[in-house]
Amino acid sequence: MTIHIDGSLGEGGGQVLRTALALSALTGQPTQISNIRARRRNPGLAPQHLAGVKALAMICPAAVKGASIGSSRVDFAPGGPVQAGKYVFDVSALAGQGSAGAVTLLLQTLLWPLLFAEGESHLTLRGGTHVAWSPPADYIRDVLLPTLAPMGVAVSCELTAWGFYPVGGGELQVTIQPMAEPLRPLELTERGALEKISGAGVAGELPAHIAQRISSRATNVLRQAQLSAAISPERVRSQGPGAGIFLTAAYAHSRAGFSALGKQGKPSDAVADEACEALLTHHIAGAPVDPHLADQILLPLALADGRSVFRTSQITQHLLTNADVIRAFIDAEIVIDGAEGEPGTVTVIGIGL
Repeated sequence: MTIHIDGSLGEGGGQVLRTALALSALTGQPTQISNIRARRRNPGLAPQHLAGVKALAMICPAAVKGASIGSSRVDFAPGGPVQAGKYVFDVSALAGQGSAGAVTLLLQTLLWPLLFAEGESHLTLRGGTHVAWSPPADYIRDVLLPTLAPMGVAVSCELTAWGFYPVGGGELQVTIQPMAEPLRPLELTERGALEKISGAGVAGELPAHIAQRISSRATNVLRQAQLSAAISPERVRSQGPGAGIFLTAAYAHSRAGFSALGKQGKPSDAVADEACEALLTHHIAGAPVDPHLADQILLPLALADGRSVFRTSQITQHLLTNADVIRAFIDAEIVIDGAEGEPGTVTVIGIGL
């Protein structure tokens, strides 16, 4: 039976597509996703979304209709079990045009199907590693994967080249060990004491003083809030210019990540302030799970064997939408206690895949 998903559901962005595709590959159920990214300024498949469709179709293998730039509907029918292996996926090559499409969003599509495949997988993902509206590579490495490790997830990633918008050209190396047993449930209700804040102010193909300015400003802002931080300036090699800041707050029982990217006309101080404001808002809320982590861990918790519960500093439309898509494919019980925009508690009874 084909699972029909309305891509305009909830926040109406690319996460609907990524979650639906991953669950289609995992469960073997064909899916038809219509109204793709209907709530975005440029609706339909963008290069990074098309890359995800094509890459996943290669590892299933799947029959696909509607795999083209701008398409508002995709029909995806897995043709067999997901095949572990060594893969190279370049967003530009898959999309058929130059793109700084986010490799971290491509990874969101591929990670869970490959985690449950028979055998180790190694991915080389090329495109944008630090671009707007997507988790930076640092977040995957320093926040998401350490959070998932207690569940039995053995995945490592290495940033081997930086890629900023609009040029891209970054590279992420990912090694995925297959699950030997069902995912363990997770409880993240208390974060414990703040142990450290670390990070970097980064400039690629730009003067070094930009990285220094960003890191110094962030250090001072956090110091004024009575939080010490180790934030270093870092000049990196990239194919195009770019700048940003990437912060990790490590608590006794959890991690949280915050970032901001520079752009032409945006002062370095504004870049630092944006990331620090997000960190301080989360810190004051007192919850272990930051808003971005909440929607990223929802799918693995739904696949886990047993009851998971976590508290997040903000319930987002992304989280609510992801829950609706997951429920369309599997019988996981997901209860979100709290209002959108406010702190809340999420309880998940997983299916024990």
